[in-house]
Amino acid sequence: MTHLRVMLEYFHPWTNAAGFYVASSAGWYREAGFDVEIAVHDPLRGDTLAHLSRGETHFGVFPTNRLLVRHAAGEDLKAVAAINHRGMETIQTVTGLGIERPRDLAGKRLALNPTPRGVAMVRHLVAADGGDPDALVLVNSGSRELSVDDIAAGEADATFGGYWAWDALMGDLPGDRRVMWLVDEIGVPPYHSYLLGVGPALRDEPDLIRDFLAVTERGYRTAIEDPGQALAILDRVIPYFPRKLLSRSLELIAPTWTHGGRWGEIRDELMRSYAQWLAVNGVLPTADGWAEAVRTDLLPDSAASR
Repeated sequence: MTHLRVMLEYFHPWTNAAGFYVASSAGWYREAGFDVEIAVHDPLRGDTLAHLSRGETHFGVFPTNRLLVRHAAGEDLKAVAAINHRGMETIQTVTGLGIERPRDLAGKRLALNPTPRGVAMVRHLVAADGGDPDALVLVNSGSRELSVDDIAAGEADATFGGYWAWDALMGDLPGDRRVMWLVDEIGVPPYHSYLLGVGPALRDEPDLIRDFLAVTERGYRTAIEDPGQALAILDRVIPYFPRKLLSRSLELIAPTWTHGGRWGEIRDELMRSYAQWLAVNGVLPTADGWAEAVRTDLLPDSAASR
């Protein structure tokens, strides 16, 4: 058995990892000769890409923008498959605050983790709707995603970053009090929210990567086709989240795992436009070179449209 460590993208597992867990629970990784350990990163030691770069994990799930930034800085990291074909983030607020569209955020307190990319995105969204991005009042919420309940309690007027398929489903505030905009529907170029990649530990193992991706695709397709099976497994992995939340989240997230019937395809059009946007907004030094951060020749033939 070849031991493989797969590191997820978040502080804990969530429904976006269902394919890995389905493949592991069903024994398909072991049938392929892999002893797969699914892990989450230690935030005090960096994100998943930091662990991947140091060789502390074999595969990792990470945001596209972070890969491109690290690759531009010279780190030996490659994406080998796409996990999501949409952006996940939202801007959320509540009724009664006079915020009816993105431009109304000017002069309001917007809570977010103020990374260069996050700040650039909220400024872009306000400006794209005709608002004044310089009038935004940014509130540093760090890694904590404020909820609509926090907004209703007065901690901020709006928040950026919560996922429409996860965080945005939580909270006690009634649905008719919530206002939510999906960022890729209000002016940001479409992008792969998360990619799956490898670091130097698997740099010279293309056959192993292909075999792993084939099993992982099987897990994701099964999670799409049989959500009940996926939910039963997630109940064991993240048992403290309500089943109703897991069910709704899985229903929302599953369509993002494929595009045109294909799983895993890293799409040039999404990568190119996103890299250009990141460069224009100063997050990347240049839009050139993004193609060197991905490998598109390792997906199995079964990833073809069905």
